[in-house]
Amino acid sequence: EFLLCGTRTLDMDDWKEHTIYKGYTEHSSMVKWFWEIVESFDNEQRLLCLQFCTGSPRVPLEGFQALQGSDGPRLFCIQRTEETARLPSAHTCFNRLDLPCYSSLQILKERLLLAMGGAQGFTGD
Repeated sequence: EFLLCGTRTLDMDDWKEHTIYKGYTEHSSMVKWFWEIVESFDNEQRLLCLQFCTGSPRVPLEGFQALQGSDGPRLFCIQRTEETARLPSAHTCFNRLDLPCYSSLQILKERLLLAMGGAQGFTGD
């Protein structure tokens, strides 16, 4: 199963290293807050976040560098959106998280958890 489906243990350093940013940089407050929140999660919450963002709670055997999108290999992406009244949204076919520029870490955490609460992936996990 591990070879076919990947792992359910997340390497946060690998995830960060294989993430691209559009409208943000790795030094942006929102990005730092996002990673701080995800790192504060237990493994099950991290898997739920991954499932919300990618459609699957598993990472390929080769790690985040081997994430697949609907059109082949596609790294995880955090993209800025200015629509702060909206929840974070995901485009699972493209491994992309649209992340509004909220005014605080607490607002981001509340909205991310709310958005993740409706996550349903492709694997039946």
